Amino acid sequence: MVSALADMLHTLRQGRALGAKQDIAKAMNILGSDVRGPVRMGDDCAAIPDGDGYLLLASEGFQDSFVRAMPWFAGYCGVMVNASDIAAMGGRPVAVVDALWSDESDIAASILTGLHDGARAYEVPVVGGHTNMRSTHNSLSVAILGRARSLLSSFDARAGEMLIAAIDLRGRWHDPHPFWDASSALYTAGEAGRLRGDLALLPDIAEAGLSRAAKDISMAGILGTALMLAECSAIGMTITLDDIPRPENAPMARWLSAFPSYGYLLTAEQDNAQAIIDRFQARGISAAIIGQCNDTNKLDVVWDGAQETFWDLAVTPLMGCAP
Repeated sequence: MVSALADMLHTLRQGRALGAKQDIAKAMNILGSDVRGPVRMGDDCAAIPDGDGYLLLASEGFQDSFVRAMPWFAGYCGVMVNASDIAAMGGRPVAVVDALWSDESDIAASILTGLHDGARAYEVPVVGGHTNMRSTHNSLSVAILGRARSLLSSFDARAGEMLIAAIDLRGRWHDPHPFWDASSALYTAGEAGRLRGDLALLPDIAEAGLSRAAKDISMAGILGTALMLAECSAIGMTITLDDIPRPENAPMARWLSAFPSYGYLLTAEQDNAQAIIDRFQARGISAAIIGQCNDTNKLDVVWDGAQETFWDLAVTPLMGCAP
């Protein structure tokens, strides 16, 4: 008899979001050999050594269906998700550029308004890009530049460290998409300062030496993001689902598939874990130890007395970004 946990994990493994992460392996097969020196592919940003720190470079693209259905929010997300990637690397954003294609001027205006509002919310200027309002489709891509003094990296988690999840639960679902939005309402309410202060927690943690490894929770969800972190660091993890911060009345299966506007996984030595959690909780962000890193190369999940292996990286790589 298949347990409820095994059935839920099977559904998550078959999801489109995790499949999209597997597509990265195809790009790695072609482009991975082009990278030279200390830059490692597989992180939330490319970290380029520069002076006494790092330049951070990243980009995000958005599907046509999302851009057409929610043009303002797509533009807003163009800044929000990129700023989150910079923070996940221990950095602070500097500026963004965008590439926009649209077949209707009204949709283009809504996308650009969202981009403008996101830039104001996170104080990240839009400094250039590409605009085409005579296209046959609606697409948006946004790239960001940031800077870090001390890195948080997907490649630096270690066996024995605690796995911490920090998620802002003060949000709402953005139906019909799996987005947990704890950002745009703050901007429209004139409270964008809180957004910027919350992002600053990550570089502050990095510069205090409390953690070396982090990743923002992406469309792959909490387990998919943990899997990417484990693959890059060549480790395994055991995660207890009931320890994951979760909104009231959010079913576990839906929450594990969610893309939160503010959500991070960090690893830390046990002596530093509580100090990290305290920093998030002091700003009203839910944070907790949800598991531990090990040397198995497996992601094991515990729920309601049952334990199942979600993924064995030694058998099936995900992104192909292991060291």
